Amino acid sequence: MSLKVYKPITPSRRFMTGFDFSDITTDKPHKPLCEWLKTTAGRNHHGQVTLRHRGGGSRRLYRVIDFKRNKDGIPGTVATIEYDPNRTSRIALVNYRDGEKRYILAHEGIKVGDVIESGIHADILPGNCLPLRNIPLGSTIHHIELHPGKGGQVARSAGAAAQLVGKEGKYAKINMPSGEMRMVLIDCRAVIGKIGNSDHMNVTIGKAGRTRWKGIRPFVRGSVMNPCDHPHGGGEAKTSRGRTPVSLWGKPAQGYKTRKKKNLTNRLIISRRKK
Repeated sequence: MSLKVYKPITPSRRFMTGFDFSDITTDKPHKPLCEWLKTTAGRNHHGQVTLRHRGGGSRRLYRVIDFKRNKDGIPGTVATIEYDPNRTSRIALVNYRDGEKRYILAHEGIKVGDVIESGIHADILPGNCLPLRNIPLGSTIHHIELHPGKGGQVARSAGAAAQLVGKEGKYAKINMPSGEMRMVLIDCRAVIGKIGNSDHMNVTIGKAGRTRWKGIRPFVRGSVMNPCDHPHGGGEAKTSRGRTPVSLWGKPAQGYKTRKKKNLTNRLIISRRKK
């Protein structure tokens, strides 16, 4: 799949890019695996805004994804490759031999007609899901579980991949997409290969309205607010912040570490990511 550029018939079109969707095989989702999302526009049950800059946007039909990949020993055939408005990667509809259909995350190089499998006896091929103990060292993996049986949680976005670099006792060492080196229980599952749609990071939005279609509302700088609305507000004309950058609630905003010092997973992190 490649990116599409537009004729500069308007200023916003000049630098805008998008997908040509040449990898998509159908534009109609499998309805039994779809649910409507209820939008809240960032408000809680009292109607108060608890998450700013959310609201509006196009309606989205949620596709139920098989994150657990627990159809062991039953091969499945890729029927379609589809667009999913809820994530950056593509999804694939898999028809299993027992008649069940499930959506999975589409890996790089996937094609209609490919056969995928899960379980300890699956081949080491892109798209197959196995426990980490059965995956060779040095393999590129994605869709990694952090707790056995919970379902994949790591490396699920477009172009993401991790690497299995070691096994020691009941833990496997994984080089995360962020650069962090981490230990994960060796019974956790992962999928061989890399997530597809790597060009997602190269798309230029081009105009403000396209961001509004995604349900993202404008962000207002604190320095243009009044003192009662933000710690950076007030002052005559344009003024400097006059202090260390902080959030709306007074927390340091640049380089401030928010991770708990007594987090129970600290012992599983071998080395933190580089800035």
